[in-house]
Amino acid sequence: MTSIGTGYDLSASTYSPDGRIFQVEYANKAVENSGTAIGLKVKDGIVLAVEKLVHSKLLVPEANRRIQTVDRHIGLATAGLLADGRHLSNRARDEASNYRDTYNSPPPLKAIADRLGLYVQAYTLYSSVRPFGISTILGTVDPDGPGLFVVEPSGVFFGYNGAAVGKGRQLAKTELEKLKLTELSVREAVIEAARIIYLVHDDAKEKEFELEMSWIGPESNNLHVHVPKDLLEEAEAAAKAALESLVE
Repeated sequence: MTSIGTGYDLSASTYSPDGRIFQVEYANKAVENSGTAIGLKVKDGIVLAVEKLVHSKLLVPEANRRIQTVDRHIGLATAGLLADGRHLSNRARDEASNYRDTYNSPPPLKAIADRLGLYVQAYTLYSSVRPFGISTILGTVDPDGPGLFVVEPSGVFFGYNGAAVGKGRQLAKTELEKLKLTELSVREAVIEAARIIYLVHDDAKEKEFELEMSWIGPESNNLHVHVPKDLLEEAEAAAKAALESLVE
């Protein structure tokens, strides 16, 4: 049974006769039109990487970041509408701060993912709002070890060992499945993440892009920080070399 064009896609609070909410599905399409974002959970940490498409040569380099810090030990990467990502990262910071104030301890990632998922899901319930056109990857290293979650536009969230969202997610997932993530160090994961982002970008051959990467691991004292510039340049050089070898 099809319901497209029959008015069931006009509101986020209206089900179609076959039980679908079209506005949520359209929000997923907004994510698919964005650059790819990936997260890797490896033996000693987390690596986040984003293919940030550059829509104009006039833009200031490294502006409009898609990777944000939620708490000292929690990082967030987004694919989808940039403004929605900013709003959700601010909400995640508020939730992390609230958890610290309430329990006087660092917030566990699952608690933040759960609260963020509930917040996103609330935006699928009312006709006066629209769902967030964003998929969010959250990563941390806490006393229980590395953790990685993805919050979808519907509000559902899952834990992952390797996650990919955005335009090139299928190819990125295929590449992630080939890796032995539990055996990689964060430094090795940075190289692999750069290779995957360059591979999915080359496959789509879209506009110019910037590679944005962050990590949480022993070398960052388990804090969420951007990957050092020298390592980022090394990873990009290795990714370009791997891409050229594939062409040959």
